[in-house]
Amino acid sequence: MTGPTVPRSTEPEPAAGWAPTPALGRAVLLAGLLLVAGVLLGRVDLIVLAAPFALGTAYALRRRPTALPQVWITPGDDGPLVEGGDVTAAVSVGNPDTVDYDLVVVRTRVSPWLRICRAGFARDGAAADVPPVAATPTGGQDPASGAGRSAADRPFVTSVPTGTAVDLELVGRALRWGRHPLGPAGARVATAGGLLVSRAVIIEPVRVRVYPRTEPFEAVEAMPRAAGLVGAHHSRRPGEGGELAGVRIFAPGDRLRRIDWRVSLRARQLHVAATLSDRDAEVVVLLDVLAEAGRSGGVDGAASVLDTTVRATAAIAEHYLHRGDRVSLLEYGPSARRLRPAAGRRQYLTVLEWLLDVHVTSSSHEPYDQVFGPQLLSSDALVVVLTPLLDERSAQMLARLTRAGRFVVAVDTLPTDLSSPKDRGWAEVAYRLWRLDREIMIGQLREHGVPVVRWAGAGSLDQVLRDVARLATAPRVGGR
Repeated sequence: MTGPTVPRSTEPEPAAGWAPTPALGRAVLLAGLLLVAGVLLGRVDLIVLAAPFALGTAYALRRRPTALPQVWITPGDDGPLVEGGDVTAAVSVGNPDTVDYDLVVVRTRVSPWLRICRAGFARDGAAADVPPVAATPTGGQDPASGAGRSAADRPFVTSVPTGTAVDLELVGRALRWGRHPLGPAGARVATAGGLLVSRAVIIEPVRVRVYPRTEPFEAVEAMPRAAGLVGAHHSRRPGEGGELAGVRIFAPGDRLRRIDWRVSLRARQLHVAATLSDRDAEVVVLLDVLAEAGRSGGVDGAASVLDTTVRATAAIAEHYLHRGDRVSLLEYGPSARRLRPAAGRRQYLTVLEWLLDVHVTSSSHEPYDQVFGPQLLSSDALVVVLTPLLDERSAQMLARLTRAGRFVVAVDTLPTDLSSPKDRGWAEVAYRLWRLDREIMIGQLREHGVPVVRWAGAGSLDQVLRDVARLATAPRVGGR
């Protein structure tokens, strides 16, 4: 498909960035040798033989290029891109010169998580199909391991007339969330009958944002402490709502529709039905990024710890934001990133954007004091901790939050199909001991009042939320 017209240069400039090809050197050398030999030997046939080479070279160089090609990358405008969705992009090469580009070689690099299955130049409004070279990896296979080659991993050749642009269309599928590079892309041009070639023009990569796929998630309405102004959760404060709190004597200011006539007639005094107010709650989702385990296989393969953490965070945030609650995010790691609590559709889009920058960073220092200062974490918030429990500091953090009186729910994100080491010797024994030690640590956390559940999508937190809500009605022990 021919793109928009590229503006031409009004005045010719020096041909910077262009170099003669070996073909030009051979043509000049051959013509010169034939002419010299013809003059020295007095043979007209040699001069006649040299004439086509000399005239052809002069005719090809009559119009020399003055500008280098223009290259740019244009991502598709199909809206937000989610894992498993179709990705489209175009690498465009423009010709701002006054001469045609006889031969243009274009090549681009694409992230292994953007599997390009169709690539080619558009002709007459239809893209030239290129069959996929390799299938989408399944299981725990990493696309970056080199097991498959993308359809875009080869040079593409075309020609570009003067003042126009040609698009190399890329069509594929996004395999994993994140900011994936599309590029760098480069182009080299040959003109003047292949006698001149340009230097390579390289363009910086463009980042394609792929949002995590939201796994189905539903939870009960139980919330430990709803402390907002309005919302969908039953609080323990009296007010306008649908949860009956009891019957009391009528007082000035009570609405007439709240009068309980049956009790009033028996007591011979007006009584009204008291209700509990409906309020919103704050949900803090804490992401443990101290350790990673498992190998990501993309949207159709196995999930690593980071994959499960990010997708579960998106699902939990979508659920509670849809109910009108306030959601905030925290990273338990060296960077200690934080997303302020807010509600609404805008907050959900901000959550998805925030999750694109989540990555595992190992560190030797303790990030607890930096993340969980008393001014940062509300005492009435429900704290959902997504952690693989691979680091002792994570377990210590959970215990501290519980001792401080926070309502904590720990979600185990370690893959269930994590395989043991295949090395001989003591690797299998060490793996079993590590598993046993981890189970003991989880048991100790439960004894200290930290519920630990495995992430399983919809309904994963129902029973735990009911238990935490019941505990919230009991007297609180410990400082805030």
